Amino acid sequence: MPRKSKRSESIKQFFLSHYANAKTELHYNSLYQLLVSVMLSAQCTDARVNLITPNLFKAFPTVKALACAEVDEVRELIRSCTYFNNKSKNLVAMARRVLEHFDGQIPLEEKALMSLAGVGQKTAHVVLVEFAEANVMPVDTHIFRVSHRLGLSKANTVSATASDLTKIFKDELHILHQAMVLFGRYTCKAINPLCQDCKIEHFCKSKARFKVN
Repeated sequence: MPRKSKRSESIKQFFLSHYANAKTELHYNSLYQLLVSVMLSAQCTDARVNLITPNLFKAFPTVKALACAEVDEVRELIRSCTYFNNKSKNLVAMARRVLEHFDGQIPLEEKALMSLAGVGQKTAHVVLVEFAEANVMPVDTHIFRVSHRLGLSKANTVSATASDLTKIFKDELHILHQAMVLFGRYTCKAINPLCQDCKIEHFCKSKARFKVN
């Protein structure tokens, strides 16, 4: 095995062995709740989303209930979330499309998911990874930073970084996605990374922040 491939395989096996049971930190009990939570999490922390969703789901427990909501009602419940104006509009529009075009059932197919308001490829992939263990690699700020620090990608964009990681890792991407998110969130942090606690520091290429463009 070429040296670079062996290095990448060692990194992959570290994540698989140390984060075998990694899951999203978003709180949800259904596909509907997961999709809404992921939509809210764009440019917002999971912790903040988890504070918002209990009251939101109490008010609108189903897709149908959300589809019948007024945007202003939703806006008030998610006001502490980033971009709450756009997100409130997208949440209601998403639910109405699910009701009108998918018989009230949130689809688990990428193109169908992406036809919903506020659902781009990254959001669709995060939902598919978490709910269906799909073999895709959505890249957030944590994964972008970790993959660049470890020399797994030199790409300037999220999509290109996702492509690099998919080519390198090939399979078990649903586990690797969750693993890299948690590793980036708690160990390989943007500021003051815990290098002394890192078991793969010897693979690190840089301590730069590597912010997404």
